[in-house]
Amino acid sequence: MGRLYADEQFPYEVVEHLRNFGHDVLTVQEAGKANLKIPDDLVLDFAGSNERVVLTLNRKDFKRLHRSVLDHGGIIICTDDGDRLALAERIHGAILGEEILLGKLVSVVRPMK
Repeated sequence: MGRLYADEQFPYEVVEHLRNFGHDVLTVQEAGKANLKIPDDLVLDFAGSNERVVLTLNRKDFKRLHRSVLDHGGIIICTDDGDRLALAERIHGAILGEEILLGKLVSVVRPMK
């Protein structure tokens, strides 16, 4: 299962569902880094140094970071979904579909209706 680091804006309900699926998810808040306005590159550094994959809704900035930081622990970018369980299921499936997440950018998108 995945070792994930959910950034500050990531929905906690999705974190709980991912934990129920067996993933080890640490949130920014649990790491004692909430409300500190930590730059995204330092979020990525912290995750990597703790052998975790960043989990974020901040698609634009983390796509840019993926292109500029070649050595990172992995990034999962998501489109938000009010159906928190469905979002967690898509993330879970994406993680299971990747043998190795190190250095990868995985995009989890909301299905078209």
